Amino acid sequence: MSAPALIPSALHGIVARGPLSDGIIRRLTGDDADDLGARAEAALAMSDDVVRDDDIQLALFVLYASSYGSLPGLDPALEWDPALIATRGILEHAFERALRATVPAPELPEPTVDAVGRALFALAEADTGPSLSRYVAKKATEEQMHEFFMQRSIYTLREADPHSWAIPRLTGRPKAALVEIQSDEYGGGRPDRVHATIFARAMRGAGLDDTYGAYVDDVPAITLASLNSMSMFGLNRRLLGAIVGHLAAFEMTSSIPNRFYADGLRRLGFSEDVTDYFDEHVEADAVHEQIAARDLAGGLAEDRPDLLPDIMFGAAACLTVDGWAAGHMLDSWTRGESSLRERDAR
Repeated sequence: MSAPALIPSALHGIVARGPLSDGIIRRLTGDDADDLGARAEAALAMSDDVVRDDDIQLALFVLYASSYGSLPGLDPALEWDPALIATRGILEHAFERALRATVPAPELPEPTVDAVGRALFALAEADTGPSLSRYVAKKATEEQMHEFFMQRSIYTLREADPHSWAIPRLTGRPKAALVEIQSDEYGGGRPDRVHATIFARAMRGAGLDDTYGAYVDDVPAITLASLNSMSMFGLNRRLLGAIVGHLAAFEMTSSIPNRFYADGLRRLGFSEDVTDYFDEHVEADAVHEQIAARDLAGGLAEDRPDLLPDIMFGAAACLTVDGWAAGHMLDSWTRGESSLRERDAR
């Protein structure tokens, strides 16, 4: 199969990164594309690292965007297109297999609220990933903070949405816990306090475009993989435990880093509109971490002991993949380089 020319799509100018993402974008924007399954298999056969493969991760990102409705250029009539769903399944199988092979497997606690809560806190405390937040607090430049916002916009302008897929799949105490967390994430009834909205305001305050997808071309595959792992866990009912564990780890490792991010932004002279998002999370996530670890993850483990391995896997995957993404930024900056994709790679 010859590779078609890579062209800008109708998705805010997003450019394909290979034959697979080109075919996915073409199909979802109403153009003809030949056998997508064959493109997926070819991309996987050529890839040395599915998690960091630009073509594969962009293809997954666009496929998931169709379900979120996050990119208006995607035809909603094609959300359940059989060829696209089959292709997504091929890619998800390989992506999940890669994560399970590389994410360190934590020991399993007893399936009780207390034991799971303790195990998750221990897992978070043992995380030795790169401290991007401490670098931001003390050393980051204004240009690096612009890159930080661009990288984080891929998830944070859609904050909480991947985890909300779990709500209809839960019952009782875990469902109530997740709804309590998500209610705060969505502003508690106040549209101006929706966390994604506060982040969009921060981007505008930093002089950046808050349109969702505006910086997709600029970010590397590992940034897309961070959101894609959440989306895969959230959209697949069989991975309910993984998305619950992911949220627990996400909330448990948010409060202190956000304080450092706010400190760094203030050090650089950014306005309150820019720091507000991070200040909000210092307090909110300190409360959420207890609910997420005990009532949500621990409660689910008590109700469904069979999901315990995936709860712990999801938590470990959150720490690991987000650590890879943060490590990419930190390594780039300490070398005096940009964390964004090189222009000739876009």
